[in-house]
Amino acid sequence: METAATPSNQGAESLASKVRSAVIWRSGSQILAQMVQWAATFLVIRILSPADYGLFAMTGVILVFLNMLNGYGLASGLIQQADITRRQIRQLFGMLIALNVTLGGAQLLLAPVAAAYYRHPEVANLLRVQALLYLTTPFIALPYALLSREMDFSKQARINILASIASASAALGGALASWGVWTLVFAPMVLFGVRAVGMTIAARSLVWPSFDFRGAGHLARYGGVMAAGQLFWFLQSQCDVFIAGRHFSAHELGIYTTSLFLTQIFVSKFVPPLNEVAFSAYARIQHDDEAVARAFVRATRIIMVAALPFYLGLAATAEPLVLTMLGDKWKEAIPVVHLLAFAMPFMTMQVLFSPACDARGKPSIGMKNGAFGAFVLAASFLVGVQWGATGIAAAWIVAYPIYLGVSAWRSLPVIGARLRDVADAIAPPLFAAVAMALVVTIVDRALPPLAPLPRLALLASVGAASYGLWLFSFSRDVVREIVELVRLRR
Repeated sequence: METAATPSNQGAESLASKVRSAVIWRSGSQILAQMVQWAATFLVIRILSPADYGLFAMTGVILVFLNMLNGYGLASGLIQQADITRRQIRQLFGMLIALNVTLGGAQLLLAPVAAAYYRHPEVANLLRVQALLYLTTPFIALPYALLSREMDFSKQARINILASIASASAALGGALASWGVWTLVFAPMVLFGVRAVGMTIAARSLVWPSFDFRGAGHLARYGGVMAAGQLFWFLQSQCDVFIAGRHFSAHELGIYTTSLFLTQIFVSKFVPPLNEVAFSAYARIQHDDEAVARAFVRATRIIMVAALPFYLGLAATAEPLVLTMLGDKWKEAIPVVHLLAFAMPFMTMQVLFSPACDARGKPSIGMKNGAFGAFVLAASFLVGVQWGATGIAAAWIVAYPIYLGVSAWRSLPVIGARLRDVADAIAPPLFAAVAMALVVTIVDRALPPLAPLPRLALLASVGAASYGLWLFSFSRDVVREIVELVRLRR
């Protein structure tokens, strides 16, 4: 019995070690990279105008729409397979090249259409230059798939940090050189270019592409289903800008999109890297129902321990935060940030479902969830746009709990986790975060007039102390689990 159990235990320990290493490298590098980018981003925001960000947001609808078809779903199919051949690698590379050249051409054709819709001719020129981004995708997606199969995130981490430094430098240089909105176009091009070169070298993935796609049906089908899911993700993530861009001025759209950027920092910058690791890990244990369910519940608890205080703290400190980070010319963003912060916990929970469902070979679940989300969010935004940026923000609060509820009903049976277990995992950090937000609000109202920076620093300190004290007093098991996870005792 001991002899039979040893390999299994060793395999579990090996996978746990790989997951821990992957999380440290992927999330750690993301934090470092984002610190570099944020330092430049917030400086750039202070230099550029809301109208610049509004114009850039108008190009985002076309970019996101075409980028969701750029082949990352095909790459995920390679990760999900148990074994792969060199021929499949060459076929994937060929698919990525053919697909992205087509997408670049499509963007050139759609550029004048987008400019006419938004009634801003400069949008067409921006989109034409941004079409060059598609040329880098095959040289990022293929090495990403190969490295992720091995759960080798350390090489990716180093490249991401290097690319972030290059992009941040380009953004700051462009802003100081008075390039205006073109700063926001040039910086991502530098980011993608550096990543493409670095990832290709790291994975040694430069192979001769094959355009003979016979026998690649599994990759195409899996990628197609994931692309369909991403289509609905596009609809729900861009329908607010698509709707608002027609009704708002460039200035007001810039206020809204920058508020959204600020409130989505956690869910858009920190959660996706963790989901990348989760997808690879879930794929390794996809046939063990209990292990997948247990891993999902634990991941949910750990992520929400960080997410909930961030969002509720953001809602409580919206005014000093906006004035400190963005400056006085962005003060119109304060009520928008305050409202959006309440919707983001639901969004964070929502995006945790897809990696587990995809890894279990059910990407159609994400597609169905996305379809419902696209419908309910679009309907809410069409109503909310009548009240400006705050109306759109309020629409998030109305729509996302509904979207999350339907997604949980559809996803949890596939994952194997019970709703009660997920609720029990979320409850401790939720109660602690609510208590923290109330304490911060009371302290803020009792404070004498202060400059934004010291006021924000004081409220953040109070919030961190009250959140930690609540967890230590009423949820010591959660604190113990986090400590043990970091120390690799569980």
